[in-house]
Amino acid sequence: MILLLKTFQIVLIVLFVIAIALVVGLYFLSRHLQKKQAEQEAAIESAKQTVSMLIIDKKRMKMKDAGLPQIVIDSTPKLLRGSKVPVVKAKVGPQIMTLIADEKIFDQIPVKKEVKASVAGIYITGVKGLRGSLNTPATEQKKKGLGALMDRLREKAGAKPLK
Repeated sequence: MILLLKTFQIVLIVLFVIAIALVVGLYFLSRHLQKKQAEQEAAIESAKQTVSMLIIDKKRMKMKDAGLPQIVIDSTPKLLRGSKVPVVKAKVGPQIMTLIADEKIFDQIPVKKEVKASVAGIYITGVKGLRGSLNTPATEQKKKGLGALMDRLREKAGAKPLK
């Protein structure tokens, strides 16, 4: 018996099979990438050292403009060379170095202060305050919500903020 399907039904079946194949492919790709990331994290943990440094400057800039060593730029995939990375200029011992910070801790790094940082090669993975805490003015002033907005507006108007 010959099964006759309309063209629309055949197209839907083909699209459904393609969608299932994409989901399965993405699942296996994500598992592979998770394993690769876990290996990289383990390598970073094994190479980590604690160093005291004076942070001179920090900013997000393109990798090719950051002043990193040429071997680092060459080993980076071409698509990522134009992306912005968190770059920290720091005085480590007698020399000034350009380092790349982890995205999670970049906002915690204080400028013009001495810190103890966990460093793996040119990658900063953690920061602790050497003398005192790491309270930077940007993190102290960050309040969220409507209450913070109202307090700032009252300050501009000259009234006391409500507490």
